[in-house]
Amino acid sequence: MIAPIDGIIPVMLTPFDDEGRIDWADLEALIEWYIVNGSSALFAVCQSSEMARLSVEERVALARFTAKAAGGRLPVVASGHVADDLEEQKAELSAMADTGIDGLVLVTNRLDPSKAGAETFRSNLEALLAALPADLPLGLYECPAPHRRLLGDEEFKFCCDSGRFAVLKDVSCDLDILKRRLALAKGSPLAVVNANTAIAWPALQAGAPGFCGIANNYHPDLYRWLADHGAEWPEFAGELAAHLTLAALSEAYGYPAVAKLYHQRLGTMKSARCRVIDYDVRQRFWALDAIVDAVIRGTEDFRARIRALSREGGERFTA
Repeated sequence: MIAPIDGIIPVMLTPFDDEGRIDWADLEALIEWYIVNGSSALFAVCQSSEMARLSVEERVALARFTAKAAGGRLPVVASGHVADDLEEQKAELSAMADTGIDGLVLVTNRLDPSKAGAETFRSNLEALLAALPADLPLGLYECPAPHRRLLGDEEFKFCCDSGRFAVLKDVSCDLDILKRRLALAKGSPLAVVNANTAIAWPALQAGAPGFCGIANNYHPDLYRWLADHGAEWPEFAGELAAHLTLAALSEAYGYPAVAKLYHQRLGTMKSARCRVIDYDVRQRFWALDAIVDAVIRGTEDFRARIRALSREGGERFTA
């Protein structure tokens, strides 16, 4: 039986030093920050990790380091699924499968890289299923780069019925599609975890078993509170969800660099260096530091309000 992989799942950043090398000390600090702040699992070597700009060796080392640092305290899944050629995909995924991770995530657009359709998707998926360890739980990620490839209902149901998949990072950003998938997945081991902040609260209310979006790099604990306690405090949960939605708009200002600026403020990272961004985000996006400061202030305000709720024994309050 596949163990569940759900809850609050950060898509991990990759810290680099000023020379562009992976900063392993900062990565260890970041992993601890994710764990302390309420994460249920970690998604390493994903788009937020800048996986397309990492060598195969770096991807494998990143997954292995994350699994070792987590030390069994929570599940670690990883992808690194970036190649176009099917044989290259088998090689990169087989190497990733041997790193000690708890789940290996397949990227849907890599299963149909030329946008040929359902037949190509099914053929490539079956080839990878045959090549990968049968006892390793798998995941699916509708990664938006280089193109977003949503699963059709028949494709999704095939994955559910295979018994091989533990989690889907749903990037439909559509509550109706997510609800339909939740119904289709019922009785299977596949957890449908929403990735979009704008529908995060209604998705949780509809039964989605968690959140796996980029905003978990800012405040996973707030999403954890929303998942665990939002139903008890619907009015406050609505306010919190509005804050989280507005804070997530910072993604447009040079992500993942903006998230790394945030972690510089926290002292988790020394550098905001990225490989996917070749420009100065502060020059391109005026007042970016003020935006980061506002996200931090809003986050701390809601944390304080949540602490007050706990102190007051569950009595309603207003800030």
